[in-house]
Amino acid sequence: MRVAVSWSTGKDSLMALLRVLSSGKEVVCLLTTLTEGYERVTMHGLRRELLHAQSSSLGLPVFEVWIPPNAPNEVYEERMGKALAELRDRYGVEGVVFGDIWLEDVRRYREERMRGTGVELLFPLWGEDPAGLVEDFLRLGYRAVISVVDATKLDPSRFLGRTITFELLEELMAAGKDPAGERGEYHTFVYDGPAFSRTVGFRTGDVVVRDGRFHFVDLLPA
Repeated sequence: MRVAVSWSTGKDSLMALLRVLSSGKEVVCLLTTLTEGYERVTMHGLRRELLHAQSSSLGLPVFEVWIPPNAPNEVYEERMGKALAELRDRYGVEGVVFGDIWLEDVRRYREERMRGTGVELLFPLWGEDPAGLVEDFLRLGYRAVISVVDATKLDPSRFLGRTITFELLEELMAAGKDPAGERGEYHTFVYDGPAFSRTVGFRTGDVVVRDGRFHFVDLLPA
């Protein structure tokens, strides 16, 4: 089965990628949405240069879907629909892989919007224990940095810019937070691990706050 992996640049996307690779599926590309005019990954705010450095190290091309800033759902769905049609008809993609773990409304939204596209939706992490997934990520030797924090759910001064570790996982659980950040507490950028041919080098830049709550640390190519 030929699949595209919905790719946010974070740990859950990486774990979903590993799951489908281990099941014998052929990964055609990483499917990523970027914001027009900003050259950054939507939601995560990661620079396009780092996305491509990451994909190059993984040995997988990126299929880019460009979305206007603050686009309504209709525009997002239109752009994504065209992308899926091209992936299906030109590249023979039969399925799209998502790294969702347990949020029913998110999964339902994806299934409703992609119904009738002729592309199967795959959720290889669905129903797994979030803490166990992060532990597996670390035990396998992968490294990720927290690049975005929602200040209504986590203290940015305490978590933003930190590397994911077992100790950090314990801190999240002790605070009663979802250890995988499934509720949007935080997002990550994966930069090293066994599937990478080389470490994706980066350095930290300024911290930017959006909508009074989302704290982004700007990661710059090293």
